[in-house]
Amino acid sequence: MPARLRNQSRQVPTRDIDESEVEVDSTSHAAAGATAVAVAMRRAVGQMGPVRTASTLLRLNQVDGFDCQGCAWPDPSPDHRHTAEFCENGAKAVAEEATRQLLDREFFATHSVEDLAGRTEFWLGKQGRLTEPMVLRPGATHYEPVSWDDAFATIAGHLNRLDHPDQATFYTSGKTSNEAAFAYQLFVRSFGTNNLPDCSNMCHESSGSALVDTIGIGKGSVSLEDIHQAKLILVVGQNPGTNHPRMLSALEEAKSRGAKIIAINPLQEAGLVRFKNPQNAKGLTVGTGMADLHLPIRLNGDLAFFQAVGSLLVEWDALDHDFLEQYATGLEEYVAHVADLDWAKVEASTGLTRAQITEAARMIADSPATITCWAMGITQHHNSVATIKEIVNVALLQGNIGRPGAGVCPVRGHSNVQGDRTMGIWERVPDHFLDAIRDEFGFEPPREHGLDTVGSIEALRDGKVRVFFGMGGNFVGAAPDTDATEAAMRNAALTVHVSTKLNRSHVVHGGEALILPALGRSEKDLTGGKVQRVTVEDSMSAVHASRGPLDPPSEHLKSEVDIICSLALATLEDSPVPWAAFRDDYTEIRRRIARVVPGCAAYDEKVDEPGGFVLPHPPRDNRIFETKSGKAVLTSTPIDVLDVPRGRYLLQTMRSHDQFNTTIYGLDDRYRGVKGGRRVLFMNPDDLRDAGFKDGEVIDIVSEWKDDVERIARSFRLVPYDQPRGCVAAYYPEANPLVPLDSTAESSNTPVYKSIVVRIDRPGQSGQGTGDAQGSADQGEGSTRQDDPHHLS
Repeated sequence: MPARLRNQSRQVPTRDIDESEVEVDSTSHAAAGATAVAVAMRRAVGQMGPVRTASTLLRLNQVDGFDCQGCAWPDPSPDHRHTAEFCENGAKAVAEEATRQLLDREFFATHSVEDLAGRTEFWLGKQGRLTEPMVLRPGATHYEPVSWDDAFATIAGHLNRLDHPDQATFYTSGKTSNEAAFAYQLFVRSFGTNNLPDCSNMCHESSGSALVDTIGIGKGSVSLEDIHQAKLILVVGQNPGTNHPRMLSALEEAKSRGAKIIAINPLQEAGLVRFKNPQNAKGLTVGTGMADLHLPIRLNGDLAFFQAVGSLLVEWDALDHDFLEQYATGLEEYVAHVADLDWAKVEASTGLTRAQITEAARMIADSPATITCWAMGITQHHNSVATIKEIVNVALLQGNIGRPGAGVCPVRGHSNVQGDRTMGIWERVPDHFLDAIRDEFGFEPPREHGLDTVGSIEALRDGKVRVFFGMGGNFVGAAPDTDATEAAMRNAALTVHVSTKLNRSHVVHGGEALILPALGRSEKDLTGGKVQRVTVEDSMSAVHASRGPLDPPSEHLKSEVDIICSLALATLEDSPVPWAAFRDDYTEIRRRIARVVPGCAAYDEKVDEPGGFVLPHPPRDNRIFETKSGKAVLTSTPIDVLDVPRGRYLLQTMRSHDQFNTTIYGLDDRYRGVKGGRRVLFMNPDDLRDAGFKDGEVIDIVSEWKDDVERIARSFRLVPYDQPRGCVAAYYPEANPLVPLDSTAESSNTPVYKSIVVRIDRPGQSGQGTGDAQGSADQGEGSTRQDDPHHLS
């Protein structure tokens, strides 16, 4: 049948980025070093000035300072922290937040929403800090100032006019503190819904789903010291040099103790080739070689890889029989399953040879303590949950759970995304958590599961949700299927965003819209007339305090806790929750956290300790597995090869080195040799040649999915890049329009950002006109699709 074309933009946003000026140089084979220091300082001083730079960066990630919002990598113990305990991208993140550039009411009077909607994320983010609440009234063309009381009254009015609480959805980003997250979920459940989508739904939901099923807890099982003690570390579907640069210091420490590293990723990333640690003289000159083996795996081939490794461990009897007998179940079925391994399927799925896989398996078999780390290169596929279960299988076969220097390590990308989930930000929170809320606060919370991210977009689209409230983040920019997401948001009666800076979500609005400016992590919080502190949880379950040193840029900013509690007071009548007391003293929130949240007894007292405390983790601490069987679970999954039609490619979205999530710090990705732009498509040089394209040619990317809608992202420059044949890569959010809304991972419902079937067209071949992800329109008939490009054979 003819495909319906979805032109993902009416206009290329060239007013603020001239993509014709993009320069492409050779890729880098080392990360950090003196260049990273120079870039970090130049960006920080340029946005904050020298005095402000010193007063922030020297307090960043320190015991008496504030937590970096740039990633969730854990801090060293208090006695092992450097004076400069931050990375290049951490410095950029702080500079973005603590910039001296302010965005006031005159800005909004000058720029209409229509004007702002034509700007890129890069331009919007560079306009400065929001300084006062703003409202876009129904039918208005410009945002205008509004008092906090009127803003809360407007939101409360919309919420209380709904036919049912489930007609509202409440999003959370990973930057929210534990205190704010606990208060937020308590307000939402007091209001009467479990519609609590969060950024986990788009990143590590697959990790949580797989780990709960297999080891009984949805968190990683290692500590920072385990990384240091490991004898072998697998870094899979992850780019530490850009996304978690401080992880490189931990890997370097492990290497110094004799560990080996295997990098499994379609692209060879600079940070896993060589790390030039700017903290020492060797790092500024020679650096440390990192990966002992790089496996350039085909996109979506990780499940087959780990199953093949498991089959070899079984064949070689490289198993921890005592562990398996005492702590695991499912071994007999697993052994029978891998005995029939189809190596032809393994090689087709992974793009690797049997010799390459055997080499890695031998390193794993010979290691007495192995850690497997992964990120979104694993979690954002259709079979992500099954893939992570295969990772767990390999760990269990060798008893690498609950052993020093060993375990599984999902590396979270946002600074408190794991803490949000611990505090109850989850649309499917278990009954025991709801029981604890009921017993502590004296009201019955809703029990029906709520909406996740994809479910919220669908409900907004279908008119089932009328109010969207976003606590931080950039929901529109981060979500899949940009066209569908934007249409859904415009269908809302009210959209509200708690933010520090302008982003795409503010200009894709409902019938009425509010922007509520919040304090940043780097700023003093004097809510209630006293110095407040907040707490966060890192990727390894460590909880610690955070206190900002800077004066806020405006007297009109409120803390996230203040915003939530004030909204609750405006919305809820006769609430048994002491919202005013929570707002005035966050200690009161922490005392309730101690009584409601598992593992958080004496919470306020524990975070007083230097460096905080570590939450319990039964598998790690005692080899206790809180699964249905009471044991860790080995699983058996068929290997399916992702079938890509001829002339199509598998696309993954990824970050540039000059961005954090949808925040664009700059236009250079120096590790991959790109300077001055972002609309590039990395393609294997042989694929580029065989398809008849040229280096630097401008093309359109078209995704194909079983809904017969062809989603188009226009005007991308082709860049030859070493990666497996048939695989291509592009930056998000520019490539997010290509991700179908209903293309999600099984079990976790995470959007599939990492294995999108696409074709490459020359301009004019698909649809009409030119464009980018700023709007949409059906453009008539296009070519007929050959078959279902995501058929699994």
